[in-house]
Amino acid sequence: MPTKLTPEIITAAIEGFEAQKTRIDAQIAELRAVLIGGPVKSATTLKAPTRKRKRFSAASRRKMAMAQKARWAKIRGESEPSAPAKAPKAKRRISKEGMARIIAATKKRWRLQKAAAKAQSTAKKAISAPKKAPAKKTAAVRSAPAKAAKKAPAKKTATAPEQGGAQSGQ
Repeated sequence: MPTKLTPEIITAAIEGFEAQKTRIDAQIAELRAVLIGGPVKSATTLKAPTRKRKRFSAASRRKMAMAQKARWAKIRGESEPSAPAKAPKAKRRISKEGMARIIAATKKRWRLQKAAAKAQSTAKKAISAPKKAPAKKTAAVRSAPAKAAKKAPAKKTATAPEQGGAQSGQ
């Protein structure tokens, strides 16, 4: 036996012995059936034992992963994988002073944007105001013939296809 028994080796040994036990029980049942002359149920069930999954700690999973990578590297002819990287540096934090500067700069940027938007809207109002006044006068002048046209019945004029159809007689 190996000098160092790990839980994986012990688990594998138990599974192997259980498989042998089920095979032996099946052979005993067959021999009893031959002896008695008919099928006999064995004392134990012939179902495969259900496996319980062993949970490994994060450290042991990491070790297993590194060992597997080393085995694959050896198979492919690569050098051994390097040692795991050092723990990442602590996350950097913004100081209160730095956060205050960021907030002040953001507020300043918002004020400038609002001022620019307000200047654009006042400029649009100044440009569009003179154009609207003459447009209203011309609309009033134009509406008079339109009202007269609504009162008078519209005359139906013949279009080119109607004239062509009336001349051909077909």
